[in-house]
Amino acid sequence: MSRVECARKKGKVGMNRKWMFPVVAVFAILVTGCATTGGSSDIPKGFITKTMDVGGVSRAYVVYVPEDYTPAKEWPLVVFLHGMGERGSDGLIQSEVGIGTAIRRHEDWFPCIVVMPQCPKDKIWTSAFDHIDAAIQYAKADYRIDESQILLTGLSMGGFGTWAYGALHADTLAALMPVCGGGQEEDAPALAKVPIWAFHGAVDSVVSADESRSMVEAVKAAGGEVRYTEYPEVDHNSWDRAYGDADAIAWLLAQQK
Repeated sequence: MSRVECARKKGKVGMNRKWMFPVVAVFAILVTGCATTGGSSDIPKGFITKTMDVGGVSRAYVVYVPEDYTPAKEWPLVVFLHGMGERGSDGLIQSEVGIGTAIRRHEDWFPCIVVMPQCPKDKIWTSAFDHIDAAIQYAKADYRIDESQILLTGLSMGGFGTWAYGALHADTLAALMPVCGGGQEEDAPALAKVPIWAFHGAVDSVVSADESRSMVEAVKAAGGEVRYTEYPEVDHNSWDRAYGDADAIAWLLAQQK
C-alpha cells in the first residue's frame, strides 16, 4: 500500500482542488525522472570487469566501453584473445597486454566495444571456443552492437585462436587480425571469405614467423584478401607494434560484412 493510500485511509489526505495540481506536477516529474534512468550517462564507461556464465561456471572478463558510447546507434565489436601467459580466472590480466595497452594510450583510436574474455588456466583458445561464444553473446545483450562489424584479433596463443575461430565463423566475422600466431592450412578456403591482416616478428623465438607466412600464402592461394606485416629484428612481442599501429586499427574498424 502506498503512503498516499495509507494517508487516505486515515483521513489525512483530502482530494480537493487546492492541492490537486501540485500532486499531478510532482507525479509528472517523478515519472520523467524514471524514464531517463538507463540513459547513456548511466552506462559505465572505460574498462569494466563483468561476469558471464560459461557452461554453468561463472567467468570474469573485461569489456571496454568508449566514453561517448550511446545505445542510440550501433557500435563495432572487437573480440580480443590474449596469450598463454594471461590465462587464469582473475578476469583482469588479459586487459593489461596487447589491445588493452593500446586503448589506454590511444583511446581515440577505438570508437568501439572491446570484449576481452579470459581463457582458463588448463585450456588454450582452440579448446575454449565456448568462452569466446559467451563473450560475444553477452556483449550483444549488454550493448548495441553492429552485427555487420564483429571483429576478431589475438596475440600468440590468441593469434592461433583467431585463425581457428575465424575459420569456423568466417560467415559472421567481418575481419581477422592475428598477431604472432598460426593455424591449419586446410582452413584456408574458409578463411578466404574474410579480410585478414596478420602480423609477426621476423625473429620470433617462441612462435616461428613461418607459422604466419604459411597461413598467409595458403589463404592467398585460396583467393582470400590477406595482408601481412613482418617486423625485422622483432622477437615474440610483435603485438605492441601491431596494436600501436593507427593504420592497422583503422583498417580493422573499417571492415564490414
